[in-house]
Amino acid sequence: MLQTDLIAPIPALIQRHAGERGSKTAFEDAAGKISYGELATRTANLGGHFADLGVRAGDTVAIFLPNCVRWVETCFAIARAGAVSVPISYDATESEVIYRLQDAACSMVVTTDERFEFVEAIRRQCPALTNVVLVERGARTGLGVRYDELASTTPRSVPRDSLSMQEPGFIIYTSGTTGRAKGVLLSTHSMLWISASCWAPIAMLSEKDTILSALPLFHSYALNLSVLSVLAAGASEYIMEKFSTTEALRLLGTGRFTIVPGVPTMFHYLLEATKGKSDIELKGVRLAISAGAIMPATLNREFESRFGIKLLDGYGITETSTMVTMNWPMGGRVLGSCGLPVPGLSVRIVDLAGNDVPFGAEGELIVRGPNVMIGYHNKPEETASALRNGWYHTGDLAKSDENGFLTITGRLKELIIRGGQNIAPAEIEEVVGGCEQVVDCAVVGVPHQHLGEVPALFVVSRVALPDGEAILAHCRKHLSSYKVPEAVVFVGEIPRTGSGKIIRFKLREAFESKAAG
Repeated sequence: MLQTDLIAPIPALIQRHAGERGSKTAFEDAAGKISYGELATRTANLGGHFADLGVRAGDTVAIFLPNCVRWVETCFAIARAGAVSVPISYDATESEVIYRLQDAACSMVVTTDERFEFVEAIRRQCPALTNVVLVERGARTGLGVRYDELASTTPRSVPRDSLSMQEPGFIIYTSGTTGRAKGVLLSTHSMLWISASCWAPIAMLSEKDTILSALPLFHSYALNLSVLSVLAAGASEYIMEKFSTTEALRLLGTGRFTIVPGVPTMFHYLLEATKGKSDIELKGVRLAISAGAIMPATLNREFESRFGIKLLDGYGITETSTMVTMNWPMGGRVLGSCGLPVPGLSVRIVDLAGNDVPFGAEGELIVRGPNVMIGYHNKPEETASALRNGWYHTGDLAKSDENGFLTITGRLKELIIRGGQNIAPAEIEEVVGGCEQVVDCAVVGVPHQHLGEVPALFVVSRVALPDGEAILAHCRKHLSSYKVPEAVVFVGEIPRTGSGKIIRFKLREAFESKAAG
């Protein structure tokens, strides 16, 4: 079951595929493509040049790039320099970038020439930062080192190409859905263990596959599947800079792609855009994969019915190198659940006292296995709180049926306690998602003078004149009275992270600000 040949140092995987399939396209974007042979040469050059520029083994290097082939190349080059990758969203705010550069003490940042002035303006606040390497993106400005010159010339130093896999290889910052992000320390071994135990045996990812990915590469889900697992399997991939429904459908219409990973909102947009258009098909696609946020059963069912392609939902978190559970393409499934535990993982659902709960009962999901993080960067107290006796405490609420299928019901911190009764926002969102006029929705707990807190519903409507009372009537029909939202607020969009998670604190702040005003 476990495909152990996929668990190898990044330089060894690159050299393996350069030897076995050197001319095959490894990664491609709108600007061009790179073969496995070219990938080996260019990452060796970059890794050596990074060492020449003063990057030492174990140093941290920030990747501040948009989704592109150069992003992937940089990630592998950092590994070949023996350093640690620190991915940063290309759309991050100044304070977010400064926090990550400072917290991780990055000695180098690889970014684009159009971000040169941005980076220069914050350099004095990041004392460890000594080098800026610039990828050309049309601006041709700035005094930083030119990326393509490094990639195409022979360095003085040879790449370090360490064979060790257990030390930190990545610092991935959490989504920050509840506050300031934490840097999660992950090893190459823990990440590739998911490739070997999940993507290869369950999704059957192999060198025969060509993936279309619009997932943001700075997130752990994309880094694991769309970067490391593609390399490990020797597959090919087209990287979209950003998700565009129109462009995704155009590319999928070519018949080139076999696997499409995404988050629930992406599949929702694909479904919405093709309603009533029988001539649009996802040619050649054998599998769609969803993670990053809870997949409503209604969306899963409608997508599979419309396109005739299995949409496999899974549950993963950064602290476990992504996947914990996954639905399989064969055998039975429970739509709305996130599937079965990945083979080789231990999972438990426990109450507040740490005792296992019965089947069907709700509790906190805890995980133990080779994929669990090393810890939080520079946060020993948070690490000790999350990792107890070898178990990672996810903070996610879940329940399991008697066959082992898990369903995520919410977050411990997101749980709404109304007059002593517990309400999971995800349960309300699942019901509201079934309303014809609702495109997207989210539920948060807001203060109440007598009950402590009550659910408030935020809705993106499909119609110009939405009917809040009709939505509440639908809720009353399908939910216990104490779970029915106290208020409906119509908004233009639901704030989400790049991986699709709802940023609930922003909605809560907006509600409280409106109430105060």
